[in-house]
Amino acid sequence: MASAELRQIRRRIRSVQSTMKITRAMELIAASRIVKAQARVAANQSYARAMSEVIRNVAAASTGASHPLLDRREVETVGVVAVTSDRGLAGGYNTNIIRMAEARLIELERSGTDYRLYVIGKKAQSYFRYRGYRIERAFLAVTDTPGYGDARAVANVLLNEYAEGSIDSVEVVTTRFLSALTQQPVTISLLPITPPERAEDAPPVAYTFEPDAGAILGRLLPRYVEGSVFGILLDASASEHAARRRAMKAATENADELTRVLTRQANQARQSEITTEISEIVGGAEALTHG
Repeated sequence: MASAELRQIRRRIRSVQSTMKITRAMELIAASRIVKAQARVAANQSYARAMSEVIRNVAAASTGASHPLLDRREVETVGVVAVTSDRGLAGGYNTNIIRMAEARLIELERSGTDYRLYVIGKKAQSYFRYRGYRIERAFLAVTDTPGYGDARAVANVLLNEYAEGSIDSVEVVTTRFLSALTQQPVTISLLPITPPERAEDAPPVAYTFEPDAGAILGRLLPRYVEGSVFGILLDASASEHAARRRAMKAATENADELTRVLTRQANQARQSEITTEISEIVGGAEALTHG
């Protein structure tokens, strides 16, 4: 009996050690990707700041100029975009986003407001499809290493739907990357565009428009939306890798602890087996002596 128990424990130890090798490798891969993702987030921030400054100055200088992307209309249909990952093993990263997005959909239903659901990532697609939600568009294989073309594809769909009047506003449920240890689920209002406010100490900038302010805004604002979507995807990618690294680190540590516990159990089982064998030998010797 003790021998069978020992073999079972040793099989579990080998299984746990094999799993630990996988989780350790995934942790190292995620850690290496975080560095690249952080660098892309930092690089994009300079572009985002510059674009925000231009939009702010043009909007302030072009008094009376308007654009459909700036106009606020009565909201009858809300476009909700849920940004998750394509792969799992990332702790609560996907769960937090899905819960927040679903809570928003339920809130809209209760208020009598219609919505159109767009998902980025297989995890959101699988969940909402299983729950019976109608998904207008799904964008897959995007968040692991997003490119600007991916952002343009997402932005074009949302801009077209907004221009056609299918949706009156767009909300993006995503994760904001603050650091390798901190990521925050947030809801970002993407459309209509709210021009960034000018700082009080920032000097006003005078512009001469050619051909006119409306045409300039018409060219800038779609690029601004594309840049905003690209920034959202970069933040989501960095957050995903950070969450996966933490999850795999915790899994590796748990596997290591479980290996130590099983090793102690194996040693105890082996000791019990040896004790039993010694007792049997001694008992047999005594029987022969007295026989």
